[in-house]
Amino acid sequence: MMIPLLNIPTQALFGQLLLGLINGAFYALLSLGLAVIFGMLNIVNFAHGALYMVGAFVAYFLLNLAGLNYWWALLLAPIIVGFAGVVIERTMLQRLAGLDHLYGLLLTFGLALIIQGVFQNYFGSSGLPYEIPDLLKGGKNLGFMYLPNYRGWVVVFSLVVCFATWFAIEKTRLGAYLRAATENPTLVRAFGINVPLMITLTYGFGVGLAALAGVLSAPINQVRPLMGAEFIIVVFAVVVIGGMGSIMGSIVTGFMLGVIEGLTKVFYPEASNTVVFVIMAIVLLIKPAGLFGRTA
Repeated sequence: MMIPLLNIPTQALFGQLLLGLINGAFYALLSLGLAVIFGMLNIVNFAHGALYMVGAFVAYFLLNLAGLNYWWALLLAPIIVGFAGVVIERTMLQRLAGLDHLYGLLLTFGLALIIQGVFQNYFGSSGLPYEIPDLLKGGKNLGFMYLPNYRGWVVVFSLVVCFATWFAIEKTRLGAYLRAATENPTLVRAFGINVPLMITLTYGFGVGLAALAGVLSAPINQVRPLMGAEFIIVVFAVVVIGGMGSIMGSIVTGFMLGVIEGLTKVFYPEASNTVVFVIMAIVLLIKPAGLFGRTA
């Protein structure tokens, strides 16, 4: 079946649209974690891609060494990597508080290279297989396209996590405390709230979101030491386009750019790898604070 005006097979168009939505789900989850960390801590976390990769490897280890399946990994990997994030924040990033953003950026960039280097040294560059859970195997024929169950699950689950995070930060008392602690830590401390602990847990949560994306990605993209390095540059572009520190901006822009990237592969494949950066350049020229960012 073809789309008359475009002369494109329906299966190809909707297939790329689905791929775009899946990539958009990963962009949204990863950029959401980055936005939470930057918005609350003012840290440009270049280690985010490496910790996304670590999340996928934790899922792999849980399955092959501990015998714990995908559903356990979905729960435990974000907690384990989040705890590692807490240690990183407490032992390293906390010492850079109040200094220029550049120091945090350089530290996290160095951490990313070390983590990737260690995993690449032990596991090489090839991908390790991670099986789709039995419950999500197979797919459904929708008539105009075939929808694999697991890919549909990734999109829906990512949307739920993203909007739950947005609600927690924007609409609850805890979120109000977090935002207040970012803008006026002295005042919040006067109310008896432990601001350093709150900042540490926020970093752990942001890193946990990256690990969650890693677990979701493992059955689709395989588990590879460089899987984070391939994603992180695009994810930073997503954060810039959405607006640094904007929660809703990260979610909407992540899914939107994933779909645009997927459609570009149908209409003009040569530009599919650069379309995100072209959009970023245009947005920065028109609205430097990003689509959802607030100008100071």
